[in-house]
Amino acid sequence: MAIIYKTMSAPIPARYQRSIVDVISATAPGRIPFSVEFMPPRNDEAEQRLWKAAEVFHDLGAAFVSVTYGAGGSSRDRTMRIAHELARHPLTTLVHLTLVGHTESELIEILCDYANAGLSNLLALRGDPPGADPLGEWQPVPGGYEYAEQLIKLTKRLDETSHFHIGIASFPEGHHRAPTLEADTEFTLAKLRAGAEFSITQMFFDVEYYLRLRDRLARDPEQGLKPIIPGIMPITSLRSVRRQLELSGAKLPAKLEERLLKAADGDESKNQEEIRKVGIEESTLMAERLIAEGAPDLHFMTLNFARATQEVLHNLGMAPAWGPELGHDAVR
Repeated sequence: MAIIYKTMSAPIPARYQRSIVDVISATAPGRIPFSVEFMPPRNDEAEQRLWKAAEVFHDLGAAFVSVTYGAGGSSRDRTMRIAHELARHPLTTLVHLTLVGHTESELIEILCDYANAGLSNLLALRGDPPGADPLGEWQPVPGGYEYAEQLIKLTKRLDETSHFHIGIASFPEGHHRAPTLEADTEFTLAKLRAGAEFSITQMFFDVEYYLRLRDRLARDPEQGLKPIIPGIMPITSLRSVRRQLELSGAKLPAKLEERLLKAADGDESKNQEEIRKVGIEESTLMAERLIAEGAPDLHFMTLNFARATQEVLHNLGMAPAWGPELGHDAVR
């Protein structure tokens, strides 16, 4: 039965939102809990696609969904509205918040808006600098913050948000702005010590990077016990993955790149399905290894599409097959 999405008429009490750690610790319908990331849609057509994907993932038993936050707060209102509606259906919802372009007073206002809407799961992020170069120099605005750790402490200090359950980003290959891998590890541990309960990793394409991150954080016996949720982006096109690598600073293993280029055979458009097959297969292999290594959850970066994630879940024995003959109309 299709879910009908409507604007809610009253706030959701904060107590209705279970923590992310709780939901991924509960018994999952499949082999492992899974979750998905959505982006606030840019237009009505994209929003309809998001709701179709949300319906799919609700029916497949997603442990939680996350909603990203645009650079410089460009999607602030859309993030709030989409997260608010997702939380009603009921999907445990994790809202992102970045420091980019915000003063402390603006951050307080946004946090209180989240609290009033019952959105008590927060992913605290510094965020990428606005503009054309996501890897450019990062500068706080006057009266703003420079580090995600400051946002965590602010959230815990405010009476309205002290009950929030906070997550952070972690970086299997190290953050590109960290001077060393060891420094990046210490930055991550500092955020966990400040009150973060879990982390979601940046996308990666070699499971060894995830395992080494887990080893580094385990040097702190208390913080190392907190869940490290791997972020997975199934590759469906070379153009898309190149853009995501540019934004994240992550690397594509040489063998995987060779497989993708061989599948493309000099014509990415003509051989799109062959590229998809390689991407879905590689994501499935990664997921199998992560399950075997005891990852607490698989977090899929969906770009607001259901098909690729459902195909990986199907390969894992956690979802029905995808196909237009089965009534599916997603395009990737």
